Amino acid sequence: MLHWCYFSCGETSVVHHVDQQQIEVLLLPSKSPLLSSSTQHITYSMRDKLYYLMDRKNLKWLSLAVLTTLLVLILHYSRVQKVDGPRYLSSTAVVTAEIIKLLTCVHGIMLDSGTKFAQNDALKTAIPAFLYVVQNNLLFLSLSKLDAATYQVTYQLKILTTALFSVALLGKKLNSQKWISLLLLTVGIALVQLPKDLGKVTSSTTKLSISTDPERMIGLLAVIAACFSSGFAGVYFEKVLKGSSVSLWMRNLQLAFFSLFGGFFMVWFYDSKQVNEYGFFQGYNSIIWIVVLLQAYGGLIVALVVKYADNILKGFAVSFSIVLSSLMSYWLLDDFQPSLIFAIGAMVVIFSTFFYGYEPKQLPKVVQLES
Repeated sequence: MLHWCYFSCGETSVVHHVDQQQIEVLLLPSKSPLLSSSTQHITYSMRDKLYYLMDRKNLKWLSLAVLTTLLVLILHYSRVQKVDGPRYLSSTAVVTAEIIKLLTCVHGIMLDSGTKFAQNDALKTAIPAFLYVVQNNLLFLSLSKLDAATYQVTYQLKILTTALFSVALLGKKLNSQKWISLLLLTVGIALVQLPKDLGKVTSSTTKLSISTDPERMIGLLAVIAACFSSGFAGVYFEKVLKGSSVSLWMRNLQLAFFSLFGGFFMVWFYDSKQVNEYGFFQGYNSIIWIVVLLQAYGGLIVALVVKYADNILKGFAVSFSIVLSSLMSYWLLDDFQPSLIFAIGAMVVIFSTFFYGYEPKQLPKVVQLES
């Protein structure tokens, strides 16, 4: 007599009943497969797929994508909107966001009685804290020089820098699939940065320039520098975050605390004259406060992502954010005219972003037992 026992690879499963022709398998509700007795393979119903997409874990990544898109669009709008008086200072916005983040973390720690203070390793967060402040200021600068879509796609170079620093600092192994995806990412970014009037270049043109506009070049250099800052700081923070049992609230509190030192230094170094003349909150309006809040709570979500990373869903979130930012920049801000070359480059970036994080799930094994 033959009996079929179902064993799942990496998932929690229970064999409920076994006979000659049929087994019933109980899985977690979010991944409930149906086992075909005739073909002995797993299929997923549409209901199961929808349930999986609406799972709270996946909603976290969807919220990350939406938050990133909103931050890019509103931040860009805040830098280009017409104002009557002096424009708000990006350095003060960064500091204000860190203060809000710090107060939020203090409140979270007060509610979490099991939080460990870990005074001895608090200085570990000083390095990424300073780099995050520099990165935020670079992003403010780049968004004032670039359109939102170009910024969003170019900023995906942080995937490449993160991978390189992961190999160097964490000793991660990257297979051929991941390196191919990184190469595709580089090609996609190059296509995106080609001049929009490439088809109108005359025959006398002997050299193509990525951009002849000095302001645009400053924006590109700023976002590339932010990519390297993001890559190193992210990998270093991941090592610190996963290397101890200190809570996310405490780690974010430490980050915000050290970030304030760098933030106030940036205010003093770049904008002390304007602050003395017009005040710290010059140019602030409802749009600016929305930017500050998105910046603050976006940082908390990023820390959550680093702690409980899922590459597949993260790839979907980033890809969705790129597409949505490009479309919204075209329809709402009217500051971006997509070309065929840009569309191809954006699709390559989206595909490579997903391909880098994609890991095929192992099929469940059906083991034949004799009795």
